[in-house]
Amino acid sequence: MWWYLGTVKSVNVKTARSGLRRLLEDVRSGEEVVILKRGKQVARLLPPDGPRRLPSLREFRSSIRVRGGPVSSQVIAERRQRY
Repeated sequence: MWWYLGTVKSVNVKTARSGLRRLLEDVRSGEEVVILKRGKQVARLLPPDGPRRLPSLREFRSSIRVRGGPVSSQVIAERRQRY
């Protein structure tokens, strides 16, 4: 059974299993396919945009600014106040 949600094609799991080749052809041609299980989305097939690179971890770490003292010192101080 096929449904269309706007420009997105939605299929149930049983139909996706039996018609995977056709779904892959649709995705290759640029269509988005959503697979539903009991009416809820469980997977989405998207056409590839090309190679995707993850952002640099080094840049991310350098963007973080730490304020205050070490967390371990804060935890120890809180424990001493509590007990």
